[in-house]
Formats: sequence, structure tokens, C-alpha cells
Amino acid sequence: MTSEISQSNDTFVHPQTFFVTGFMGMPYSNYYYIFLLFIYILTVLANSLTILLIYVEESLHSPKYVAVVHLAIVDIFASSAVVPRMIHSFLFDAQVITYEACLSDMFFSHFFAAMESFSLVVLAYDRFIAICFPLRYHIIVSHTKMLKILGMTWFLAFITMGISVVLITRLSFCKSTVVTSYFCDHGPVYHLACNDTYPNFIMARIAMTSVFFAPLTIIVCSYAAILNAVLKIGSAEGRRKAMLTCTSHLILVAIFYILISGTYIASMISGIHQNARIINNSLSATIPALLNPIIYTLKTEEILNAVKMRYKRRTAELDTMNH
Repeated sequence: MTSEISQSNDTFVHPQTFFVTGFMGMPYSNYYYIFLLFIYILTVLANSLTILLIYVEESLHSPKYVAVVHLAIVDIFASSAVVPRMIHSFLFDAQVITYEACLSDMFFSHFFAAMESFSLVVLAYDRFIAICFPLRYHIIVSHTKMLKILGMTWFLAFITMGISVVLITRLSFCKSTVVTSYFCDHGPVYHLACNDTYPNFIMARIAMTSVFFAPLTIIVCSYAAILNAVLKIGSAEGRRKAMLTCTSHLILVAIFYILISGTYIASMISGIHQNARIINNSLSATIPALLNPIIYTLKTEEILNAVKMRYKRRTAELDTMNH
């Protein structure tokens, strides 16, 4: 499918629209989109409840839970950047998207994916300081410093994804404008260009390194240091408690990075079918956002205790009112 094109200046030719294909020949694909809508609703509810619980429970007002609330907010935005657009496009046959809307879709989808990765790094940093420098934790990681660190992650993600999208505007699209993805994905879009895409190729590699490989490397190094510090703890109970504070985060890291790396490695080694890539990419953009609040609630002792205490207080209040 082709579209009408416009010449933005003497050099670059931009299309009026792109056509986002979604699944190619996959039977019952509409049921998959409905499944993602169900996941999206649960994601918004679960993360909203996590934010509300941490807000109302004063015992959770610590720098660590500032980072947890931040992750929950990012999860809501990350899912909102992907799922509503998919539902609108593929359930209601609105797969044609304007050039400007495509660039916006590309930026926000990749921006919030990057923010999820950076949020996991911030939580790894918090655990690293808490276990390796426990006596200095409240000096090194204050509320103000945590907010500054989180602000830096937003700036880094904005710059990285902003440059990636701006470079798209320097491309000319003279042939096909069919995007073989479920959204205006950076790679499938720039590969459609008919002029030099080398700057886009380089920026894609820089972005992948900045938002995937570098964060994962930092997390692995931080846990190597954490493991070394834990092994120096004298009692077995002390070692167990120290590692328990990390289990939620480790599970989130495994879920998020395994889904992304699976697609990336498969595409590099032997290629991957478009439908398989779309399924994996869409799941990596939605499933971690749903599981993050559930895992943190079920696997974090402080949150479980806060929930139990709030339930006991509420039960006591009801008993008093009844009597």
C-alpha cells in the first residue's frame, strides 16, 4: 500500500500517512487484541492500587517506595502508549496513521519502554546502597536525591528517543509506507526510507545500548556487589533477609529483559516471523507493567505488613462502630 507524499523542503519527502499492518494472516487476531485490552485494564487498576496504598500508608514513605511509585506511574503510561492505539487501529480498522501521529506514537512508545528499563536500574541502585552501605543509606538515598535521580532518567530517555525521532524527519519515503509492526516502530519505519539511513542505524544502536544493554549491565554489576556483601554477613538469617529484599526486583528484571532480549537475539541470529515479533514485542510492552505491582505487593514484606496493618485497623474501626 502506498500513500500520497508531500515534500517538506527541497531535500526530504514525507508521506501524508503510514499504514500499520499488525498481524499478517494470523487467524483470530482480534481475540489477541481483546486479551491485551483486558491486560491493560488490570494494569491500570493494579498500579493505581499500588500508588494509592503507598500514598496512604506512612510507613512506606521512603526513597525506595518513591522509586516503586515511579515505576507504577511509568507502567501505566507505558501500557497507555501502546494498547489503546492498538485497539483503535486493529479492532476498528483504523490502521492508517498520519505522518505526525506516527512520529508521536514512535516517541511515546519507545520513551516509556526506556523509562521502564531506567526505573529498574534505579531500584537496583536503591538495593545496592541499602545492602552494601546500610549505615549510610539514609544519607546517600534521601527523598530529594531519589527525585533528582528519577528526573535524570526522564531527561536521558527524552534526549535519546527525541534524537531518534528527529532523525526520522530527515528521511524521504518514496516507495512503500507500509509499517510491518503493531505501531510506528522505529526500525520498521526507517527501513522504508529511500535515502541514507545510516545515521538512523547508528542512533538505533546507541538507543538500544543506552536503554537496554547499559541498564542490564549496571543491574548485573550491582547484584554482583550485593551478592558479595550478602556473603560477608555472619548469620544465615541475616543473609536470607538481605536477599529477600531483592527478590521482587530480581523477578521484575528477569521478566522485563528476558522478553526483550529473546526477540532481539532471535532477529539477529536467524530472523523472526513478523507475527512472532509482534506478539513478543507487545507482550514485553504490557505483561511486565501488569506483573510489576502484583509481584511487589506479594513479594515485598513491608507492603504485605502495611496491607495487614491497614486491614486490622479497618476491622477494629468497624467493630468499634458496631458496638
